[in-house]
Amino acid sequence: MDKRFIYIILFTVLFHPEWWQVVAQNPSVYEVSRMSFNENAFSDISPVIIRDGVLFCSNRRFSVVTDRTSFDGRRLYNIYIAEKIDSSHWEKPRMLESERVEKFNNGPLCIGSDGKTVYFTSEIETGKAAANKKFRNRNGIFIAELTGTRLESLKPFRYNSNDYEVAHPSVSRDDKYLFFASDMPGGLGKSDIYYCENINGEWSEPVNLGPEINSSGVDNFPYMHPSGRLYFSSDRAGGLGKLDVYMTSLYNGSWDEPRLLPDPINSSSDDFAFVADENLQTGYFSSNRSYDDDIFRFSSTIIRKVSCDELVENSYCYRFFEENAMKFDTLPFLYQWDFGDGSKGDGVIVEHCFNGPGTYIVSLDVVNLITKEVISKEKTDTLLIEDEIQPYIEGPDSTAPGKAIRLDASQTNLPGWNIDRYYWNFGDETVAIGEKVNKTFLRPGTYNVQLIVSEAPQPGGMSREECVSKNINILAEP
Repeated sequence: MDKRFIYIILFTVLFHPEWWQVVAQNPSVYEVSRMSFNENAFSDISPVIIRDGVLFCSNRRFSVVTDRTSFDGRRLYNIYIAEKIDSSHWEKPRMLESERVEKFNNGPLCIGSDGKTVYFTSEIETGKAAANKKFRNRNGIFIAELTGTRLESLKPFRYNSNDYEVAHPSVSRDDKYLFFASDMPGGLGKSDIYYCENINGEWSEPVNLGPEINSSGVDNFPYMHPSGRLYFSSDRAGGLGKLDVYMTSLYNGSWDEPRLLPDPINSSSDDFAFVADENLQTGYFSSNRSYDDDIFRFSSTIIRKVSCDELVENSYCYRFFEENAMKFDTLPFLYQWDFGDGSKGDGVIVEHCFNGPGTYIVSLDVVNLITKEVISKEKTDTLLIEDEIQPYIEGPDSTAPGKAIRLDASQTNLPGWNIDRYYWNFGDETVAIGEKVNKTFLRPGTYNVQLIVSEAPQPGGMSREECVSKNINILAEP
């Protein structure tokens, strides 16, 4: 317990003001932009991040005069590579060659941890039956080795079938789990998300992710991020548009309830095939919000300070003592304190809590119990109590998962500031703006909440900014 001496000893208590109406707004945590390598009037979808750029799928023409269609006249997709020149410029995309380029779709796809093993979607039947326009050629997953710009040594996934679709592969970072979408019998909707485990080089039986993830509608385009988060697309009720991007993660053997990603990732159009870098700060997704399917880049706008002061709790409680009485404690005196706020107390050592900041005249009367003589105002001191100069977070130190809490910055003490914004980073990749905000943490853990207070710009464009942080413990139910 920290102590400071004036003729008093300071100790710390928590101050709990009344609850007030919460006023907050949730800013968008993403900015998006259409990629320059999209080709107008054609579809570009399903980006995959690689070291020097992205792989993606497109049904664009081979050339100005050469088109690419299936036996029944459908436009076919192939896999392309687009390499970065710098942060905003790209090389012209190049098509990956394979034995399937001429008459079959190639993609969507993913790539293994070695940077060479490619899992991609394509039609199963390649014989005479595929040339019959009435034949329904099912999609399956194929595994190939990427050599330069060519896919070689193609092998079919063991659970491909002529009776149902198997598509949209995504392999985990350790190559142990392969996620995909399928309408195989026994599912919950029009298509569900499944996974297989690699056991001694063989893929186990497909496992449906169950009702925690899958819906009665379309669930597809799974993407397993290295962090363990699973992103996927769904047309279930409650979204912003047709297909929307959702996110979930595995905790204690169960999947969290899928969370809809906010605008502008999702829109009133189809939004799908979301991928992100390791830090979740940038990435790509597909959308037909610009009429055709195009690839968009997103970047996180979340602000989090590397250096942020820890919150210092304001204290209005003090301990007072009479020095001489401490030395001569056998003398028959009565010590009567007046704290200058209408309160009084008796004793050699007394404790008192003031209602808040202010200037208080604290005085001591001494009564001789033998002679009854009263020495009025034997000591008088001026006590100035001020709040810490800092942004201030008022809120609980702990709560339970799923329980809404209120966080309040109204006690922020920054004299002379014209505060323009209160920005909250909750430590779980969610943010809010407002002096008072509501927050619900979904998982147990310790979350370092940052409050970043910004001043309105001054003449010349300069403005001040201060940050303070507070840990909130989310305790698992017993």
